Amino acid sequence: MNVDHDSGRIEGRQLPSPVTPPPEPQMRNVSRRQFLQGSAAAGASLLIMGTRASGKIKGANDRLRIAVAGVNGRGKAHIGGWLSQDNVEIVALVDPDSKVLSQRLKMVAEKSKGQSKPKGYTDVRKALEDRTLDAISVATPNHWHSLITIWAAQAGKHVYVEKPMSHDVVEGRVAVEAQKKYGVVVQHGTQSRSNATIAGLHNEIQAGKFGKLKISYGYCCKPRASIGIKDDCPPPSQLDWTLWKGPAKIPQYNPNFVHYNWHWFWKTGNGDMNNQGTHQLDIARWALDVDQTAPVRAMAIGGRFKWNDQGETPNTMFGIAEFPNGQHVFFNVRNVNYKGYKHQVENEYYFEDGSKIAQVDKEYHRFPAGSSQGEAIEIPHGRVTPGGNWGAFVAACRAGNPAMANGNAVDAHYGSLMGHLMNNSYRLGKKVPFNAKAGRFGDDKAAHEHFMKLHAIMHDGVGVPEDKAEYIVGPWLTFDPQTERHVGEHAAEANALLQDGHNRGFEVPAANRV
Repeated sequence: MNVDHDSGRIEGRQLPSPVTPPPEPQMRNVSRRQFLQGSAAAGASLLIMGTRASGKIKGANDRLRIAVAGVNGRGKAHIGGWLSQDNVEIVALVDPDSKVLSQRLKMVAEKSKGQSKPKGYTDVRKALEDRTLDAISVATPNHWHSLITIWAAQAGKHVYVEKPMSHDVVEGRVAVEAQKKYGVVVQHGTQSRSNATIAGLHNEIQAGKFGKLKISYGYCCKPRASIGIKDDCPPPSQLDWTLWKGPAKIPQYNPNFVHYNWHWFWKTGNGDMNNQGTHQLDIARWALDVDQTAPVRAMAIGGRFKWNDQGETPNTMFGIAEFPNGQHVFFNVRNVNYKGYKHQVENEYYFEDGSKIAQVDKEYHRFPAGSSQGEAIEIPHGRVTPGGNWGAFVAACRAGNPAMANGNAVDAHYGSLMGHLMNNSYRLGKKVPFNAKAGRFGDDKAAHEHFMKLHAIMHDGVGVPEDKAEYIVGPWLTFDPQTERHVGEHAAEANALLQDGHNRGFEVPAANRV
């Protein structure tokens, strides 16, 4: 059956028409515990195990039929991951670049020794029409993640979706509502959710073993480089540009979008805050008290230093999110390389008594207040679905149980949301001189201390000159976790950033119309 692009028909039924969300939709604050209870009930209510569309998965010995959407970069890892699982068949590959698609089709056939002979599609909607398809794996650019998740849920397919699950706050909520309504498994590509050690550490923190957690800190400090400046031009012949941009309103093709640098433009990516950083943001929120969902306010300060390119997102950033119970998440993005650069893609935990937990040689150590000498701590394993991220998803699909996903839709939404709010503060920020006075945090000594560490690195290590550079200082944005809307000062401009506009035929429906 052909897909009607204007009406959005899939499987012969009318998908919900796009509706602008009401100014203040009432969103229920859902904790992880509540989600697991509700999802288990939803999974148990299904008359068949597996997707409602196919009903093919009845037990551990039955084959899982999966499609992979987006097969150039991260999609290659998805292909390898699914091929490593017993009795999983890749039946479809989706990519708007016909050259890349052809290469991956050949690769899958060869690597699977003929066990998987997928069909190739440029339009994901065509793959979702297949009633025998059980699940889809999403490794597209960020601006497609939620829409494919929503379409797949509506078609009764389970979804493994790369981080961040959402490109903006509103579409993340819609993806959650789609998962809840259709009862499919949605698992986020945050592999640390399959790590039993991290799960166990967070259990210990939440139980108060180390005292009261004050700051959960994430770092995304990995070197990247300038993307230069390229001129707009017609798209290459092998690329379906309309399908590549999909929902994103981009006026003209530019070679810097395809195939990776889309990360550094707001219409398609979220910068490293919600690229690599989504992993550490999710870990940071995971450690907070279990009833904490979204922050009540957030801000960020940073800049795009040294590179002089056409990228829009910051390569240096310090963000803060404050939660209803007073706990904070701090986040640090630092991408500019220099001699002596310290790679940090990790998390730290600061407690009210002045102690902290950090990794030393990949093992967790506890540092007493004022001490630079830490002691290794024993951590009992926490509960995760075994099998790693790929195996856990396969197990959840075979059981038809969304609660088995390591990194479910609710956790994916809240982990991504926090980064979106920090990014939005930055996007609403004002330029100030590049100096230590830029980071004024009132009586928040911890925030000032950590900003000053970042500033020293950029000034002394990277060599950013005070007289020829500027910070962008974002405002504090107040956020209501119940309605998922901004309130107070800057609310109007901040709420305008909660959802992007979409191209016709690629609209994200309202949460109550999914």
